Amino acid sequence: MWAMLAHLSALTGLFTVVGSVVGPLIVWQVQKERSAFVDFHGKEALNFNITIAIASAISFVLFLLLVGFVLIWIVGAVWLIFTLIAAVKANNGEYYRYPLTFRFVK
Repeated sequence: MWAMLAHLSALTGLFTVVGSVVGPLIVWQVQKERSAFVDFHGKEALNFNITIAIASAISFVLFLLLVGFVLIWIVGAVWLIFTLIAAVKANNGEYYRYPLTFRFVK
C-alpha cells in the first residue's frame, strides 16, 4: 500500500505546485526503512516527479515564447499516465521503473 501511495501522492501536484515532488518525498522518507519494496518505489516516484518538474519548467518557458503550448500538455499527459501505471504495478507487488527518468536519488 505504501509503495502505491508513493506514486499516487504525486497527484497532489494537481492542486499545489510542489505537491508532485513533496508527496513522494514524504512517503519515501517516512517508510523507506520498513521495506526495500517501498524504498524502491519511493525513489522511483521521487526521481520521476523531479524529472517531470524540470520538463514542466522548460515547457513553461517555451510556452511563454509561444512554442511550448503542445509540449506542456504532452508532459502533463505523460506524468498522469505513467503515475497511474506505476501505482497499479506497485499495488500488484511489481517493481516498475519509469522510462526517461533521471535518477537523482539513488
